Amino acid sequence: MPDPSPLEEWWPLFGLRLRTPRLELRPHTDADLDELATLVGRGIHPPEEMPFSVAWTDAPSPLLERQTLQYIWRTRAEWSPDAWHLALGVWEDGHLLAQQSVEAKDFAALGVVSTGSWVGRADQGRGIGKEMRAAVLHLAFAGLGAARADTQAFDDNPASLAVTRSLGYLPNGDDLQVRRRRPARLLRFTLPRSEWEQHRRYDITIEGLERCRELFGLAENPPS
Repeated sequence: MPDPSPLEEWWPLFGLRLRTPRLELRPHTDADLDELATLVGRGIHPPEEMPFSVAWTDAPSPLLERQTLQYIWRTRAEWSPDAWHLALGVWEDGHLLAQQSVEAKDFAALGVVSTGSWVGRADQGRGIGKEMRAAVLHLAFAGLGAARADTQAFDDNPASLAVTRSLGYLPNGDDLQVRRRRPARLLRFTLPRSEWEQHRRYDITIEGLERCRELFGLAENPPS
């Protein structure tokens, strides 16, 4: 685990940690960004596939890596308690494997989050996607007191859909989107707190959240 950053005093999110028996999830620091850009450059999906609504992985190198860095910096710069986007790197035994995000608008009033993620190609098919989604759902529900978590995936992304269904999400309609200039069916899912409670895990821990609660638009005292 990296040494505590002196910037945590000003940006407490740098001290946030989610841990499962296999993984550690934490916000990227600038010291992590070379590893992140390298991971993205190695590929996330076959070139003939596109799992994302925004086809950001179609950018050529080095633009792809540069835009990845800009994305991380932008999530910090645009953060506010009323509209936040938390990008978490996912490490296993000190190696960066993936990224898991959770975001919300007006969370203090609505209690609704949405998630998105990707796993580097070399580590797909090992259960990483389910493990890291379970971790971020634990942050949302157990840590922040969320009422609901939403997600979505295209109907030709069986790996993402399998993770979603295995964690108890309920179907929440579908939509047509233009993907690479062609129509594609996007499936939407929602996870009410009551369903999460039935699937929740008790081997996930959260560290450093207390100092971050104001950034999420919440009172100092954790949810009961």
